[in-house]
Amino acid sequence: MRNVVFVAPFFMETTLRFVRAVGRLPGVRMGLVSQDPEDRLPPAVRKSLAGHYRVPDGLAPDSILEGVNALGRHLGGIERLLGTLEELQVPLGQLRDHLGIPGMSAEAARNFRDKDRMKDVLQGAGLPCARHRLIREAEEARAFAAAIGYPVVAKPPAGSGARGTFRLEDRSDLESFLAQMPPSEDRPHLMEEFLSGQEHSFDSVYVDGALVWHSINRYFPSPLEVLREPWIQWCVLLPREVDHPRYDAIRRAAARALPVLGLRTGLSHMEWFLRQDGSAAISEVGARPPGAQFTTLISYAHDFDLYAAWATLEVFDTFDPPPRPYAAGAAYLRGQGKGRVTAVRGLDRIEKELGPLVVEARPPRPGQAPTGTYEGDGYIILRHPETAVVEEGLRRVIELVRVELG
Repeated sequence: MRNVVFVAPFFMETTLRFVRAVGRLPGVRMGLVSQDPEDRLPPAVRKSLAGHYRVPDGLAPDSILEGVNALGRHLGGIERLLGTLEELQVPLGQLRDHLGIPGMSAEAARNFRDKDRMKDVLQGAGLPCARHRLIREAEEARAFAAAIGYPVVAKPPAGSGARGTFRLEDRSDLESFLAQMPPSEDRPHLMEEFLSGQEHSFDSVYVDGALVWHSINRYFPSPLEVLREPWIQWCVLLPREVDHPRYDAIRRAAARALPVLGLRTGLSHMEWFLRQDGSAAISEVGARPPGAQFTTLISYAHDFDLYAAWATLEVFDTFDPPPRPYAAGAAYLRGQGKGRVTAVRGLDRIEKELGPLVVEARPPRPGQAPTGTYEGDGYIILRHPETAVVEEGLRRVIELVRVELG
């Protein structure tokens, strides 16, 4: 019997899918540390627990340690310490180091969490990524932009999912950004060269330092463009031809990048650009499962349960690479206008035109408040053996479906 503690500060739907997957593993006793109370758990998840400990701050290392130690005493030791949130990776690494639990160390976790440090490591290894500088004073930002040229990108050093990321087109944009968000020693900004090309992700599994599986996902348009234009509805396409030669450059780069950053065994999510000359440039990497329904999308493309496969990988260090019999894609629905959702138009036409392709749909509900993110307020997932069919289907979804706000 293997004793596992899962740290899930908040009982978000996606987080609970991973918790549920670990709880279903044979030969596992699972304890759960959370900030949310146990009575908010679905009954099936609550039933799968061998123990639960509520802490006052589910993201603070000292608070998490209190819960982990209590569950360790209850379970008779801990053999794996898990969590999926980006913000948890360094604290979990610190606790693994402190308690002698196998898994990613704090040193490796910092390589993924601190984007400035990440790019230093990648560039030091000769891997392609954006030129960058950590900015603590306004004059450093001006000097960097002058040396690199516009546009430039500004983001938090420990951000994820394009949150707090800005594209600065010219000196006026830069000065406005610096006035609104002045950098300091305590709150520096990471500034980067703006990379052009088709934006993709590279989701991969490593076992004992070897790349054993990967997924290629293409974005159109980029999340940054979607954030700049509130009318755009974002799409992600998972082509069936994941082993196509056009992706050779990122496969070569990723095979070196993840071990250099310190990943030995685990699932990672890399953002990257395919340039016009066929070369690849790495944007950033997370040593965690992907967000934005990507785990669900990948599950549909491979016709298997990636949530369950992740649980097996993290607890038992094994992964059985699945074939990819389908292309899949998601259209993320965004509200048009201001206010709350009043109506969703076009779903009847989607059912009529694309019904057989739709494998999952969660349109926004009337009265729902818009998220304001590139992930939108709902989504529709399509699947088909032919990539072109899914790509055209996604285009029809964003043409036909309108989320009205008022």
